[in-house]
Amino acid sequence: MRIPKHIAIIPDGNRRWAQERGLSKEQGYDQGLNPGLRLYRLCKQVGIKEITFYGFTQDNTKRPPVQVQAFQKACVDAVQLLAQEEDANLLVIGNTQSPLFPKQLLQYTQRTKMGKGIIKINFLVNYGWEWDLNFLKKITSDNIRTVGQVHEHLFSSDISRIDLIIRWGGRRRLSGLLPVQSVYADFYVVDDYWPDYKDQHLHDALAWYQQQDITLGG
Repeated sequence: MRIPKHIAIIPDGNRRWAQERGLSKEQGYDQGLNPGLRLYRLCKQVGIKEITFYGFTQDNTKRPPVQVQAFQKACVDAVQLLAQEEDANLLVIGNTQSPLFPKQLLQYTQRTKMGKGIIKINFLVNYGWEWDLNFLKKITSDNIRTVGQVHEHLFSSDISRIDLIIRWGGRRRLSGLLPVQSVYADFYVVDDYWPDYKDQHLHDALAWYQQQDITLGG
């Protein structure tokens, strides 16, 4: 079985999940903590080496303040949960200069652990693709000619190329997820909302991935 080295997770549908249960939208965010932990443990079991979780974007912070506070807290809780209970190599990537970046996560903006067999976990927190590619304003096409050279100059340069992106919630868009690293990624959509995560979702995505023709443009 061909296992992707790096998968990215877009955990969408929390607000819709809450509304369908008569809850306020912000009450859906903390329902994503347990699914994330279960997914991480299953990825470790099947041999995936790197996982990127899409926490929240700079565009997401335009939502009502009560929702912003809720998803900020959910990201902090998720990172701290993994740091305290799991043997993960954590890295948080996002605009730390913004007041909307949770200060509790500043300590995770450098890799936390290294070692053989430890999964790399990336959290995108207050992330924006324009922010990540900001260096392009300072260069010309003569300076950089390949994707690899672009990668070296990103704020997210420590994150490797993505093999498989899985999005929950039924939406079929990348929402600005790591545009350079996702350039050749396969994209799999789960119609269920993220709080309704099941291990079978990952198994189905991996089975689908086996059938894709990996050419990297060649």
